[in-house]
Formats: sequence, C-alpha cells, structure tokens
Amino acid sequence: MAHKKVLFITPEIFPYFPEGYISNICRYLPQGIQERENEIRTFMPKFGCVNEHRHMLHEVIRLSGQNIIIEDTDHPLIIKVASLQNVRMQIYFIDSEDYFKRKTQYYDADGNFFPDNDSRAIFYAKGVMETVRKLGWEPDIIHCHGWISALVPLFIRTVYKDDPLLQACKIVYSILPDSFPEKFSSSFSKKLKQTNIPSEYLKHFKNPGYDQIIQAAIDHSDAIAITPDTKKKLVTYVEASGKPVLEHPEDDNYVDLYDEFYDELLMTPEQD
Repeated sequence: MAHKKVLFITPEIFPYFPEGYISNICRYLPQGIQERENEIRTFMPKFGCVNEHRHMLHEVIRLSGQNIIIEDTDHPLIIKVASLQNVRMQIYFIDSEDYFKRKTQYYDADGNFFPDNDSRAIFYAKGVMETVRKLGWEPDIIHCHGWISALVPLFIRTVYKDDPLLQACKIVYSILPDSFPEKFSSSFSKKLKQTNIPSEYLKHFKNPGYDQIIQAAIDHSDAIAITPDTKKKLVTYVEASGKPVLEHPEDDNYVDLYDEFYDELLMTPEQD
C-alpha cells in the first residue's frame, strides 16, 4: 500500500526509559514503520525521570503555550522534542509543571498511586491532540499504547469528531501489561464532562479504574492489539466487540504484522 501517516501515542520509549517490554515496543515499532517508508509522529509524556540534558531535549516554542483546563484550572502545555539521531526518529514530549515533573511514573516513592493520575491521562490525551492540530498533520492511523493513552480514542470520537485532520483516521489501541488495581478519583467523570465529552459517553466511569478506561478505549477504537498478558476479562470484551484484533507475537518479528494490519484497516470501508 502507498505510504501512510502513523501517529504513535506511547507511555515510554527506550532509551528515555530503561529497556523493557513496553519501552522496546514503543521504540522499535515506530522505527520499523518509518523504515518501511511511512511517515510517523511519536509522542510520550515527559516524566521527570527523563534526563533532558543527556537526551538533548529542547522546547518547541511554537507548539508550547496553550492551556489545558482541568477542573477549572489552567495547566500550561509544554512541548519538547528530541531525536534518535542514528535512526533519524524524532520524539515529541508532552510536558507539564503540574503533572509530569515528579521523578516517578505513576506511583510515589512510598508506592502510593498518584491521586491525579486520571488528570494526567486527560492532560496527555488533550496535549497530544492539540499538538497534532498545531502541526497541521493529518494521520491515517493513530496507534495508542497503554492506559495513559486510553482516553485518546474517546476524545477523537467526541470532542474532536468534527476536526478535519482527525475525521478520517483509523484508531488502533494496544492493551499493554501496565494494569493497576487502584481506582481513579470519584470526580473523574466530572473532569471529563468539563472537557466537553457528552454525558452519554461516560457510562464506564461510575467506578473508574484500569478495566473501565481500557473498555472505553476499545469502544472508540477501530482495531485492538493484545499481548499474551492481556487480562481475560478484557480479551473477552475485545472479542465481543467484533473488531479486528492483532495478537502481539512473543518474538520480536512484529513490525510487518502491524504494517499489514494498518493497511488492512485502511482498506476497510467506513461503518455507518
């Protein structure tokens, strides 16, 4: 198939994070898709544990400066960028003084789940979408990875449904082995409603936790990727959705599988 534009929205990428199952997939899948003569954009949160000096991050002033409102408070959006020079791959970082300066990802040093992790997921989803709009870049495929990007499909199908840059895209959601047992704050639905998501789309979030946000991502995506570690409850939910599914292989030979999966998805006619 002709060259594609693929947007990757990830939780972590090697070498900004140590090598691991998630950070490697989120590094080598975008790299492999780009090497197959496709155009990519790749995003991750700028967690405080990312060493800006070592990895030569710098702020992109023309993309920064917007405010994202969560619970009636303005949170300035900061966009930084770095390059993996040896593979000519650029990474965009979503940064926030309020949400992403702390040195750990989702838990504090005592093992406590950050109480504002739900707000951080909202900020990340909105931050990526607003940055893509500022770039004026129209993706064919948006591939979201992990729970931190689980709200992106919901935002695209509601708040951004009339945006000409995002109307025609196909959304792939990858369920990664990053589940957590804690619940989000009881005000999560209210926070989402304040971002202009209609009430009828908030059915999953009466008692919001990991399973609920993943189910919402499945509902609003066009296709799903699962891993051998995906919870049985969620595998059953995916199967019931009737959507195309890619099972991530246990070896590292997965780039062509995804490339073909994207092509098949783009050839699928729109559903009424």
